[in-house]
Amino acid sequence: MGGRRNDCLFICSCEIMVAISENVQNRLTIQTVEIAPNTTAIRSLDWDRDRFDIEFGLQNGTTYNSYLIRGEQTVLIDTSHQKFRELYLETLKGLVNPKTIDYIIVSHTEPDHSGLVEDILQLAPRATVLASKVALQFLEGLVHEPFSKRIVKSGDRIKIGQGHEMEFVSAPNLHWPDTIFSFDRKTQVLYTCDAFGMHYCDDRTFDEDLEAIEADFRFYYDCLMGPNARSLLNAMKRMGELGEIKIIANGHGPLLHHNLDVLTEYYHNWSQKQAKTETTVGLFYVSGYGYSDRIAHAIGDGLQKAGVGVEVLDLNTAESQEIQELAGRASGLIVGMPSTSAIKAQAAISSLLAVAKNKQVVGLFESYGGDDEPIDTLRRKFIDLGIKEAFPAIRIKETPTDSTYKQFTEAGNGLGQLLVRERNIKQIKSLDVNMEKALGRISNGLYIVTAKKGDISGAMIASWVTQASLQPLGFTIAVAKDRALDSLLHVGDRFVLNVLEEGNYQDLKKHFLKRLNPGVDRFADVKTQRAKNGSPILTDALAYMECEVVNSMECSDHWILYCTVEDGKVSKPDGITAVRHRKVGNYY
Repeated sequence: MGGRRNDCLFICSCEIMVAISENVQNRLTIQTVEIAPNTTAIRSLDWDRDRFDIEFGLQNGTTYNSYLIRGEQTVLIDTSHQKFRELYLETLKGLVNPKTIDYIIVSHTEPDHSGLVEDILQLAPRATVLASKVALQFLEGLVHEPFSKRIVKSGDRIKIGQGHEMEFVSAPNLHWPDTIFSFDRKTQVLYTCDAFGMHYCDDRTFDEDLEAIEADFRFYYDCLMGPNARSLLNAMKRMGELGEIKIIANGHGPLLHHNLDVLTEYYHNWSQKQAKTETTVGLFYVSGYGYSDRIAHAIGDGLQKAGVGVEVLDLNTAESQEIQELAGRASGLIVGMPSTSAIKAQAAISSLLAVAKNKQVVGLFESYGGDDEPIDTLRRKFIDLGIKEAFPAIRIKETPTDSTYKQFTEAGNGLGQLLVRERNIKQIKSLDVNMEKALGRISNGLYIVTAKKGDISGAMIASWVTQASLQPLGFTIAVAKDRALDSLLHVGDRFVLNVLEEGNYQDLKKHFLKRLNPGVDRFADVKTQRAKNGSPILTDALAYMECEVVNSMECSDHWILYCTVEDGKVSKPDGITAVRHRKVGNYY
């Protein structure tokens, strides 16, 4: 792949910045830049977005990138989010007469990239949609009028004139099952949609400042790409067969050019490490049915937090040998119930059952698609095979909320922790006995962190808490990466630190150490009051502080958070903070 280049690629560039709001909390702008001959990037800049789905907190906003190639024929690659509808369509019309668009390449059908496809087709009725088979099936339900379409797969090519020739690369599960890459052989630009992206909003079109983007690039990989490391390695192998790549034109954040070699090497190394994970879960569901896609993402996030690899297959499109290969080697199986009318998906589940083993664990969920196959029949078949149920089957009876998705994240995390328990015990025993006893002599207080954001609330016991500054008053806290509460403790989030009292903490400690089924209210039967920042205060705590996460640092298997204190109170002036003394230092 190409490294840093100083050719004429960027000499002819222009930029359009159009604001739709004076409200700095809702800044939406459009940027257009010529990135290669006859090739324009249309970047929708969402400056203030602070969440992507419910799981991922954003510090630097995000972008939705679309591309226009004009040879003898005109190609539009992806569109934008619905929130940019007026701005995007106005910008597109300023670049090209939509009626002249010949092809619309849909890299995948997630709404932030395909949200305006129906609008574009109304403006460009003669355009043919090029996409994977799965993507076209989804679009047929999204677009309410017949449209011209063509399935593309790895190796397919389309000549569009003036030397431009598009070659397609199948890249399923990055991070949706319907993903394709497209490569312009003239400009050597590879269009990858979500892969190699980052949630980072900046005026700079390209990756000029590596130091500025590295953290967001890694965070994005961990959240969206890491769970499908094997699929990513397969896609990168196909990329290597394309020849030199000068630019990776992604779907989010700056395009990769100046540091392309470095950043793609990161992906390769991270994916190799992730793929070697001893423990893998196979997640089987029907993409585009009900709320299955977001549910699958939430479960995958929980699994990854527990240090477990997850590989995703669409029951409607995967071949039986693919299903059996994954199901045969996975330590855990998670199945989203398909529609009762999905005959191929039903056959796929039969293929899965044929290779399932009693050493595995299983979890089942509904997708709320309106016609879900009943869970109980399949659940009984797994139980009859001697397969342990990792969590009670999750049955959705109403439109999922943020709390519902949190329940799925907890389910994935619980299943993952169940699978890695034996591995962790081996790691604990491997540490030198004298070293672990010495480290265990570092004593700490006992605290409970409580947080609430929207409908989602959570809590965890913490002991690795240390004051870190006087002006402003601040402290650090270590949070294990596999903690479900991690999603509520991103930079900018607020929470309460509850200090437990010596001689009066056992009930609270016992309650918050208890492993609960996904979706169970962690604060049931506990006395609480509401803090100014909205988080629960434990009434029986010795003291509490209302805090904000200001900075974070990755530290092996933990995040170290620097937090400032905004308010606080001591309920018992003469009380003493509970202290935890450990005998060893290599586990809690």
